[in-house]
Amino acid sequence: MIFEKSALFKQESYIDGEWISSPDTLEVIDPSSQQLVGTVPSLGEQETLQAIHAAHRAFLPWKNLTAKERSVILKNWHKLIVDYTNDLAVIMSKEQGKPLAEAEREVVSCAAYVEWFAEEAKRVYGDTIPMSQKGKRIVVLKEPIGVCAAITPWNFPLSTITRKAAPALAAGCTVIVKPSSYTPFSALALAVLADKAGFPPGVINVITGKAEILGKVLTSSRLVKKISFTGSTEVGRVLMRDSSDSLKKISLELGGHAPFIVFEDADIELAVTEAMISKFRNSGQTCVCANRFLVQESIFDEFSMKFIEMVRSQLVVGSGLQMDRNQGPLIDGKAVEKVENQIQDALAKGARLAAGGKRIAGKGFFFEPTVILDATSEMRIAQEETFGPVAPLFRFKTEDEALQIANDSQYGLAAYFFTKDLARVWRMTERLECGMVGINTGILSSEAAPFGGTKDSGMGREGSKYGIEEYLELKYMCIGGLT
Repeated sequence: MIFEKSALFKQESYIDGEWISSPDTLEVIDPSSQQLVGTVPSLGEQETLQAIHAAHRAFLPWKNLTAKERSVILKNWHKLIVDYTNDLAVIMSKEQGKPLAEAEREVVSCAAYVEWFAEEAKRVYGDTIPMSQKGKRIVVLKEPIGVCAAITPWNFPLSTITRKAAPALAAGCTVIVKPSSYTPFSALALAVLADKAGFPPGVINVITGKAEILGKVLTSSRLVKKISFTGSTEVGRVLMRDSSDSLKKISLELGGHAPFIVFEDADIELAVTEAMISKFRNSGQTCVCANRFLVQESIFDEFSMKFIEMVRSQLVVGSGLQMDRNQGPLIDGKAVEKVENQIQDALAKGARLAAGGKRIAGKGFFFEPTVILDATSEMRIAQEETFGPVAPLFRFKTEDEALQIANDSQYGLAAYFFTKDLARVWRMTERLECGMVGINTGILSSEAAPFGGTKDSGMGREGSKYGIEEYLELKYMCIGGLT
């Protein structure tokens, strides 16, 4: 459990197969105790360019390996991640705060993406197309795009890396990972295991430092052909603008504001149980978590009573390394303030506080799991992504009203609804403005499914057979003289 003794705990960046230090460092703080976890190099333009050139040099040899050869190395990486589940989970829990059991589940998810794309490496198929002119044939090839930069967030510091890096590597691309400065140690631990797995120098690089400095270098370099980013919509817009001069391929997984709709014909016990998982996983700090609970008026009282009771009886707040706790801290003081402000605004505009509602005194950025009743569209919490353990409950009367409320958002990442009506399943799914829909379930992420959204929630997909397409370019061959 003492993570400092883990061979995976590194306080250096990883460039071209070497561990790199710097006199300038960034401190990483444990959000549970507000104590120092460690430091990492605060790299600048020179070191970022070093990583880019290393990835560029490594690209052609890596691309020229057969798909099976790349697959073997990816499978080695997968096995090592699984073997080091405990070490990875402890490091993640220490720097990010999530409960250890949740961290272990994320390691499993992280490994699953590597395994999936190790197999997909061998399934990058081209096409032959009928030609209208005699004596000619059309062949379409798929080729790796080149050097790819993966800029990843703090809330899922392992799985968001492998969702990007694994398909890129499988396709034949090389990768530069820029993890969040809140959670760099998880990324560096993956680099240790990648080195052990046999990736050649330069194929995987992990750079740490201030996002505004490193991001500018990555977006401006013409050697970097692809940017993949998970984070806020505001930062996504900046990266897209900064990448426009070099016309990079870009994929963005941005903010979410998922509605969770419960119809009167739903299995209420199931809906309550799934609502707990969807809302309070990672203390509400997930882009696909339920943010707005829309409950049909005829069952509002029954659902809210059972939901409030479960929140009060089942959620225990504390350090992620305490085995009896299932709600960790928020990531920092600003996150706590945002939650407080949304709650105060809702109460001032007529909502009722049913559970929780305040920060927990003492060290750490802990906040009580909170339920608000009778939320309305005029409240900030109806429009802003919360990223915290607050569940606002809205009433609705008709299916059309539920759809209007659900779609009244700039975001379009995920949505959930509960019903036993098969016709309604199709009506709702086709009319909801989002990239992913959970029906009678509060969890929808899987390595086999295309993860991503619409509207201000971004573009592109991660995971599934579609995920590797983000790292490939089409090349068309017109072959003549065949008569």
